[in-house]
Amino acid sequence: MSENFYVTVHGKWILAGEHAVLRGCPALAFPVYGKQLSLRWNDGEKFEAIYSGERGEEFRLLFAGVFDRALEILGLENRSDLKRGRFEVASTLPVGAGLGASAALAVAVGRWFAEQGAVSKTGLFEFCRQIENLFHGESSGVDVAVALQEQGLSFVRGGEMRAFSPSWQPVWYISYSGARGITSECVAKVKALIERDPAKGAAIDARMHEAVQLAENALKSESRSNSDLAKAIEIAGSCFEEWDLAGGELARHLDWLKKSGAIAVKPTGSGGGGYALSLWEQPPNAEVATHLVPVFRISPS
Repeated sequence: MSENFYVTVHGKWILAGEHAVLRGCPALAFPVYGKQLSLRWNDGEKFEAIYSGERGEEFRLLFAGVFDRALEILGLENRSDLKRGRFEVASTLPVGAGLGASAALAVAVGRWFAEQGAVSKTGLFEFCRQIENLFHGESSGVDVAVALQEQGLSFVRGGEMRAFSPSWQPVWYISYSGARGITSECVAKVKALIERDPAKGAAIDARMHEAVQLAENALKSESRSNSDLAKAIEIAGSCFEEWDLAGGELARHLDWLKKSGAIAVKPTGSGGGGYALSLWEQPPNAEVATHLVPVFRISPS
């Protein structure tokens, strides 16, 4: 068993494909290099955890449960040699904001178990996805995949997981709406709509699939068309409206982004709150920019 361990895991944002990815729709997702979680461990006689960084305290009620869930998945609840040592969770990644905090924690813990020899490299993705089910009820795995691979992905649940790198860099940002979103509640809301009206649910999923295809084509096109990308974002945003996951503080934030000059906006993540994506013709003025996190870089600077 290794006596020391350290890993950093980045958050993620989704361009299009949210929710419908659970039913076979592809999703386009990218890391957020400015938001991350790190896990440090040193061997010791007893199990203890400390929390640091801008957002570390938000994981206080989550870490022990994730660790216990990992042991349960592996059938190692009685392995006292694994549940020991000093863990430090440090984070700038907020919980409940749609940036993949639960996946980042699942991947950090998963990598620790892999380092201890309890999980194979080939089994790491599925192990981390099962850990994340603790938060979502049913995880598609897209957040976990981006966190593990640390690159943009075109992701299909149970299928293709393809590296995706745009051929040009749009002027786009993510920004916090001021309200938290609870992924499990948002997933349940979409599922309830589908149960009530399967035809409507299928139609919304089809529109989200269209948005993914339009976005991918726009980002690969030599024409560098903001109009095509804006159309994809607006179609994806309309799906959140149909699911009733774009109201309240999130709706007001989306409206503010449009009034401030964004040409297309949508929630990113599960919706119901959290972060929004905005596309711009030109970078916004300094006052507006203070509220935005740039995501035009899709690899570390």
